[in-house]
Amino acid sequence: MARTAVLGLPRIGPDRELKFALESFWAGRTTVEELEGVARWLRAFNWGRAVRAGLDVIPAGDFSYYDQMLDTAWALGAIPARHGGVALREQGLAGYFALARGTAEQRPLEMTKWFDTNYHYLVPELVPDQTFSLDASHWVVPFREAGALGIPARPVVIGPFTFLKLAKGLQRPLELLDALVPVYGQLLAELAEAGAHEVQLDEPALVLDHAPGELELFERAFRALSVAAQEAGVELTLATYFAGLDEVGALERVLALGAAEVHLDLVRAPSQLKPALAALADGGAAAGSRTRLSLGVLDGRNVWAADLDAALDMVDRATAALGTDRITIAPSCSLLHVPYEAARETAIDPEVRDWLAFAAEKVSELRTLKTATGAVKRDVLLAAARESTSRRRTSKHTNDAAVRERVGALAAADYDRAAPFPQRRAAQDERRPLPQLPTTTIGSFPQTPEIRARRRELRDGTLDRVAYERFLEQQIDGVVEVQERLGLDVLVHGEPERNDMVEYFGEQLAGFAFSASGWVQSYGSRCVKPPILYGDVSRPAPMTVRWWQYAQSRTEKPVKGMLTGPVTILQWSFVRDDQPRSETATQIALAIQDEVLDLERAGAFAIQVDEAALREGLPLQRAQQDDYVRWAVDAFRLTVAPARNETQVHTHMCYSEFNDIMEHIVRLDADVISIEASRSDMEVLDAFVGADGIEYPNEIGPGVYDIHSPRVPSVQEIERLLELAEQRIGRERLWINPDCGLKTRSWDDVMPALEHLLEATRRRRAASPIAA
Repeated sequence: MARTAVLGLPRIGPDRELKFALESFWAGRTTVEELEGVARWLRAFNWGRAVRAGLDVIPAGDFSYYDQMLDTAWALGAIPARHGGVALREQGLAGYFALARGTAEQRPLEMTKWFDTNYHYLVPELVPDQTFSLDASHWVVPFREAGALGIPARPVVIGPFTFLKLAKGLQRPLELLDALVPVYGQLLAELAEAGAHEVQLDEPALVLDHAPGELELFERAFRALSVAAQEAGVELTLATYFAGLDEVGALERVLALGAAEVHLDLVRAPSQLKPALAALADGGAAAGSRTRLSLGVLDGRNVWAADLDAALDMVDRATAALGTDRITIAPSCSLLHVPYEAARETAIDPEVRDWLAFAAEKVSELRTLKTATGAVKRDVLLAAARESTSRRRTSKHTNDAAVRERVGALAAADYDRAAPFPQRRAAQDERRPLPQLPTTTIGSFPQTPEIRARRRELRDGTLDRVAYERFLEQQIDGVVEVQERLGLDVLVHGEPERNDMVEYFGEQLAGFAFSASGWVQSYGSRCVKPPILYGDVSRPAPMTVRWWQYAQSRTEKPVKGMLTGPVTILQWSFVRDDQPRSETATQIALAIQDEVLDLERAGAFAIQVDEAALREGLPLQRAQQDDYVRWAVDAFRLTVAPARNETQVHTHMCYSEFNDIMEHIVRLDADVISIEASRSDMEVLDAFVGADGIEYPNEIGPGVYDIHSPRVPSVQEIERLLELAEQRIGRERLWINPDCGLKTRSWDDVMPALEHLLEATRRRRAASPIAA
């Protein structure tokens, strides 16, 4: 009989228990023992639900206090010397969190996006003479916990190929595979000694484009691990996800390695199934291996109920070729990326809620698929799912004739600003002269407990709208006064009215629904509650103009209008899967364009349209990237195209590597782009100065203050970063700003950091320019 499995489960807790436990521990209010107690409860909670749902294969070791790549680096002893090296382990969780969050003396590990998701991972740092030493407790302890509860779990481990491929510090990190594989062999032995019979080795980096020789290195490493696994008496499940192995020429080679099981993402890459079955079936290239095939037929990254007929068709084809005993039915990837349970969302329109499947519902879908596999009378099993799928296709919620007519009327000229950048810059300089090295922030200021409390009171009905808006005006008064006193040149209103940079807009746009408990982890204790984008998008009324007007009335300095761009709204929502994403992005772009024009009519000099997630949405394989970047950049251009020459358009991007898409970043044609740069020590700027033959021509603000860490950079540290930036960009095009918005920081962090930023800027203005 086919079995069911999940590659990983949500780990923050149904009510964000991990978030609150972490933040209490970091604040010194609770002990390490109390934090560990919450972690044990969360693991047991997840396992208990999985058992009750009838899952055959239940993961262990997928839980993390912060991030699975950090866990792996910690366990392997890949700890930078600047943090004390492997001796840092002696500090326990305090040392672990020092790598994640930094200390007063040392910056944390660099953070970037996990493939093309909105989850962030900590980037391991390696050195040429890197050595590894194993601490297997991250996997052994929870595995034994599960065993004590009577649950035969499968440990989940980031594989050595992916670990090295995503690390930094070496030009050819995969050359360390030979040194690393024996450490993984030791881990397999320790897991076997603890009672494990099967280990899941996650190698999502296999779906990336490969340099010559990389697959050969992986094959050699996996064969060595297979020998170690056989000696230890454990089976290896090799898990890939987020794209297809067939697109990079790796599918048959991976299947031929003889893993006990190989997992394929058949949501992102359904084309893999046919060649995989051909390779594994009798007479195929890998037929002798008896490898099981894990079919990732349910979307582990989105919240829509599956078309079970389509999923069952893939299962049927696989069982016909291989037999049910060689088939595992699974989601496409870990369920880390979806919330816990849609059934809790009683405030969502029942018609829309019927279309949703969070983690709990996806596990139920697995059970249905398993029961239906081989069943003669499937109609009864699938009747409810079929009816829901049919209703969604024809619902008035998903179709708006006016929106579709507006999109259909677009022409090529609708995507272009009226004049090239030099003319726009001259018009902007005449309208609002700014000093060299102009200073600004990215948008938000701290979301204090008081702000959150007033928002809850409004939602609960204990505070009326008039009193709430008066409170917001007072918050804006304070933020404007702080920026005036600091001496910033272009101000922001601080965004006290916004719960989230995407959710705030989604709440005011047609086509969105909102959950009450649909939280997912972004990094560490940072959780987001993505909107659910289910229908055609339009803007019924202005969304930000009232607050921009109030802030601008409190100062003579320019205040930026702050908007979230169409691709970021798309990427950071659970987006509809019943039409191309490009069509949805165009609809959002027109809605945000309406807001750009309203802000301009109200008198805004600078309007920032954040596209923090544009790079994040880039397909993992180069063959698919050009089409995405074309329509993503077009969506941004459409949003701002009608803005007048004298209106300064800003954009902001987070955690982005730009080398491979620089020509498209140029095509955005924003007047000013701000980017995360401090953790990379300004190395990210190399892409903007012609490293690949393309030089960015417009103005740029590389972040000089890492807001994702509580540490406060010194004046000297910021001044050094400014010098590095000026060497690359030149003073005449350089802006000074933090890496990102300040909403997650406290005022105690923000004030000294901004004071240091302004002092460093004053010093640079007084110094002689550095030739770029």
